[in-house]
Amino acid sequence: MTPEIQYYAVIAVGRGQARMPSGLARRIYEPDGPVDQTLRRDLGWMPDSAIVEWEYGDLGAELVKITEDDAARLREAFRARWAGLS
Repeated sequence: MTPEIQYYAVIAVGRGQARMPSGLARRIYEPDGPVDQTLRRDLGWMPDSAIVEWEYGDLGAELVKITEDDAARLREAFRARWAGLS
């Protein structure tokens, strides 16, 4: 069975949703409990506490729940942006 995955665009404080998000996070619901990750510059995923921090109001950014398709488009946008920085 494929685990449920929720995706979140990370929006820096002071930016509107129309602006480019500054990051991408996801929560995977595994049998042993949720696993939270953020996207790295190499387009891999790493464990991160951003979603939990946001839930407790301790994150200096806003998270906006997005669809899997939106997450794929955002990941491609980051790939293009980060490739230009190399």
